[in-house]
Amino acid sequence: MHLKGLLVLGMVLTVSLARVMGQSTGSEADEEPGMSVEASYRQESVELMIIRELSRADDRDMKLQALENIGRVLEKGNKEEAIGAALEYMAFEGTVNKTRENGRLVNNYPDVRVKVAYYLGKLGTAEAKAMLLKMLAVDYESMVLIEVIKSLTTLEDIDEETINAITRVVRRFDIRGPDSLLALAALEAYHQFFMHHDGIRDLVTVQMIRRISEGPYRLAVRERAKAILAQLSTYTKAGQ
Repeated sequence: MHLKGLLVLGMVLTVSLARVMGQSTGSEADEEPGMSVEASYRQESVELMIIRELSRADDRDMKLQALENIGRVLEKGNKEEAIGAALEYMAFEGTVNKTRENGRLVNNYPDVRVKVAYYLGKLGTAEAKAMLLKMLAVDYESMVLIEVIKSLTTLEDIDEETINAITRVVRRFDIRGPDSLLALAALEAYHQFFMHHDGIRDLVTVQMIRRISEGPYRLAVRERAKAILAQLSTYTKAGQ
């Protein structure tokens, strides 16, 4: 871990510990075991402060620690703005926000962005969806884009805008280097969409599904595309 990262973490933990120790004195120390609502709220505030500082550290491991903390907070049902802000900061490092040293990109952490995409899906807010769509447009790592598509697929309001954005990504990779796992993630998104919207009427997307069914993809992926095309045909006939 870089010295700067250690110093940041040390400062955060020192402040946090001082606050917690200060909160444990006085009348609350005489209360029965279990936190009061006020004490619990203060603890959550400290957790969010730590997440904020860790997410903004230069060190990759500290960002991963921030994401672990975010996971725990989300499990408690906490979806405060601060969580979205921390995820947004990490979502575009190495893509939109680039730091270079001697011409070398030093803040490109695809594994961090994969986890960010996962937790944005768990967050599930309108702002989270907007961040996922932006990641879909600017990221270039297939491992990140696969997780972005999976998270978008979990959203209840997967819409035509989302499907079109996914198709653009798959077409881009189809031209420069087909990726079977990316194509499979897209196919699941297409399936979810047409099951909720009685089919797919966008010609480019249908053509993309056909391309996957015939292109240089793994057999299982091609078969999945063929099955979806068959289902689409059934939906089309039913709607006539």
